[in-house]
Amino acid sequence: MNAPLRASLKFDVQGLVRAIAHNHSVDSFTPALTPAQWELLGTYMQPFAVMQGQVLIEQNAHDRTLYLIESGGLTVHYEDSKGRLRLALVGPGSAVGEGAFFTRLPRSATVQAASPSKVWCLTPIRFTELTNRQPALALEIAMALGSLVSRRLANRPKRVAVT
Repeated sequence: MNAPLRASLKFDVQGLVRAIAHNHSVDSFTPALTPAQWELLGTYMQPFAVMQGQVLIEQNAHDRTLYLIESGGLTVHYEDSKGRLRLALVGPGSAVGEGAFFTRLPRSATVQAASPSKVWCLTPIRFTELTNRQPALALEIAMALGSLVSRRLANRPKRVAVT
């Protein structure tokens, strides 16, 4: 899943913070966090590079990892008996994987990198640790994800992008 990182590729949670601050779309992930909370959250997440064409989430998989997009773009595809149907393009400052993160159901779609991307993942185990150690921070993340899901469900084209 993880692509080898080039020596020049650096990760700093501030890149994710900037991407979120610049995303003013209906598809933005917008937790109200202080700089110190962002730094703390960064210690619970794993950053990695995704190469163009690489699959991040497979439809029907039983994985609950949440992904926050720092740069690049991800496409969401639903696969039926006739092939693939592109549902959405998700960009920096947004998230994918929130549906299974909350519901514990299999993934509803496949997510693939449309371009080289930098993403941060938050696994259910790390979120549980965050919840136990920093409940206010975990609550803010959950509320921001709930807001994102609600906005996607209210927006017909984005509704099917809840993965």
